[in-house]
Amino acid sequence: MTTDTPVHTGRTALGPFPPAAPRIPDAPHVVAATIDVDAAHVQGPLARVWESFGYDEFNWTYMPAGKRLLQTFADFSGGGYFVRPHYMYCSGSGFGIPHWSSGNVYHEDVDGNPYYDFTLLDQAYDAIVGAGHHLLVELGFTPRDLLPPEAAELTVVRSPTAYTNYEAGAWGYPPSDYGKWGGLIGATVQHCVERYGEAEVKTWLWELWNEPDIDYWRGTLEQYNELYTATVQAIRAVLPEAKVGGPAVTSGGLNFLKGFLDYTSDRDEPLDFISYHTKGCHFPTRDYKPFAEEPAELLSPSSTKMLFDLREFNRLIGSYDAYADLPVIVDECDAAVPAHFGRYDNRNYSFQNTEYYPVFQAKLMKKILDLNATETAQVAYATSWSFYFEAERYFEGTRSFMTAGGVEKPLLNAYRMLTLLGTDRLQAASDAAWQVGALENTDGSSMPEEVDVLASRAENGSVAVLVWRHTDDQWQTSDSATTANVAVRNLQPGSYRLRHLRIDAEHSNAFTVWQQLGSPQDPTAEQLAAIHERQGLEELEAERTLTVTGDVALEVSLPLPSASLLVLEPVS
Repeated sequence: MTTDTPVHTGRTALGPFPPAAPRIPDAPHVVAATIDVDAAHVQGPLARVWESFGYDEFNWTYMPAGKRLLQTFADFSGGGYFVRPHYMYCSGSGFGIPHWSSGNVYHEDVDGNPYYDFTLLDQAYDAIVGAGHHLLVELGFTPRDLLPPEAAELTVVRSPTAYTNYEAGAWGYPPSDYGKWGGLIGATVQHCVERYGEAEVKTWLWELWNEPDIDYWRGTLEQYNELYTATVQAIRAVLPEAKVGGPAVTSGGLNFLKGFLDYTSDRDEPLDFISYHTKGCHFPTRDYKPFAEEPAELLSPSSTKMLFDLREFNRLIGSYDAYADLPVIVDECDAAVPAHFGRYDNRNYSFQNTEYYPVFQAKLMKKILDLNATETAQVAYATSWSFYFEAERYFEGTRSFMTAGGVEKPLLNAYRMLTLLGTDRLQAASDAAWQVGALENTDGSSMPEEVDVLASRAENGSVAVLVWRHTDDQWQTSDSATTANVAVRNLQPGSYRLRHLRIDAEHSNAFTVWQQLGSPQDPTAEQLAAIHERQGLEELEAERTLTVTGDVALEVSLPLPSASLLVLEPVS
């Protein structure tokens, strides 16, 4: 094992993108759009790239609210999401707080002999697997009893709110003994096989560490590579068919990823998937202005920046013949960072409460599918780093699916809409859409206003058309709706039931209802019931039956931002 001084060098910001996208107040609006869907032209299976989420707070997985949220995802999707929590191996009390948690698995007796306590791990994994989901196991970080001597050098400025040396980041140092680390890995895999069954555990993805190109890893690239070898050997010794991968670098870690892939390819190390991260912006956080004031500068995420990151990483991966066909997992794929900052830290995080965010997310997933169609390496999953936060205020503005009182945020309805898409992707086009080909000559601008479409067909012949109007500029408004003329061609003749589901300021939006009630931080039972009543996915209009001879013409009026899902279901 090497013991070089930890250095993070060669980090590269990709493309000409600013940390956050500035306003363009005079940007033009889309006033009309023509959308064409060919119900007879299947482009191939519709990859469910959105079926993954993760979060820092491992211990909240098995809290009542966490278990309910896991079940909510299962109820509307049928289960099968990949769930990726942080900090499973960190030592600690098991008391979760924002951006910290602990599985407290590894211990040593007075003679230095390892022993394990899977109590907390079992509670978390029972909740995930019990709801019908699968683990994306992030193997990290270093337990306190495995810290190397140099970890003592990490100092903490003492204050009433400071962590100790360990919680402040000593867990990021490479384990002092890779053999004992391998024993921990093997014991974990064996325990999981015994508890959940080999068939279930074979579906899991086993990933070493998180963002080793920054201070989550206080070692070198060489030390990470050595630990990967030890980790994979330990996993495969117990479960030879386990799916292993990494390195889950940030969007600045392209060189780290290359060093890792050079190492694994040269040594023919097992590698079943490759992972990395992207974020749409980083606001100047913790502004601490009066809460009623606007931020010092009106800023927004950039979906263009995220897609540029994906393209650059996938082109690197595709340059390795042995890896071009491996699944790519973007297992943190988020509009802004960090997850636990909200509107009270900086008002630019306000979008995480509103209809802007679910429409952004639906748009991003479609563009990822478009990018897959142009690149050799393919994104299999784009993980939303979102869950929920204990003890936050109502609509704190953190990156989460649920706020106080068990209230579901509009973001969750994007996933409800995406779930309703069928198994096959249909050819569909909009004359007002931004195209991923624009990445070739990007000047760093964020995505302008567009109207775009994603269409699908289900096994029962249902056709679903997801159409949206959106711009990356969260502060852009429009007094006028855009008319989208949607033509669905080549439907099989017969009767169809038409459903029209909508996310906008007035539909599928518990945040708007809360605001209309005066933004109460201690809502009455009646107020809370009224908020819950409007939190799910809502219809824009009553369903109706159409008689179809081949083509259908529909007109959709789209405020900014909004998303409509049109579902044409055959009536037997």
